[in-house]
Amino acid sequence: MIEIQPEDLVLVAIVKTPRDLEIARVLGWYRIPLATAPKTLRVDWIAFYQTATFGDERWSVRYVAPVRGYELVTREELLRDERDHPRAKEPYFKLQLGPVEALPKTIPSHRWRRFTFLYTTGEHLVLARDLKDLRVRSSREKDSLWKLLAERRMSYPEQDKVS
Repeated sequence: MIEIQPEDLVLVAIVKTPRDLEIARVLGWYRIPLATAPKTLRVDWIAFYQTATFGDERWSVRYVAPVRGYELVTREELLRDERDHPRAKEPYFKLQLGPVEALPKTIPSHRWRRFTFLYTTGEHLVLARDLKDLRVRSSREKDSLWKLLAERRMSYPEQDKVS
């Protein structure tokens, strides 16, 4: 059962294919290229925004998982059947996940939106009726979110080598 707290930090991330969502469900991990990783991975939850490849379930957030930790690995270590991939040797964060669960209600986007990552709070995730509702808007909420992000921010020394 999902127990998202109002003050939890949530990372909304793109899940490009049904295969990627299945990896999260069955194997318990999600990958993020180091080169494009957000500054903070120390989040409580990851919420998956599904792209057009999901057909009728496209452009929505339907699933979440608790984030248990992360490690830096190469893409080929993650996807052994793709050793010839052009980015096989590149570093990726492997987020270790708890169980992937369906949200009590789907958060649709009533129109296509382009983003890579979005931080929000547990409160916004639980109350959202549309993807745009995940945005933190008030000054108080923004200050609270920025403070939480600053407390959990990490630096990636390896990122300087990749850039």
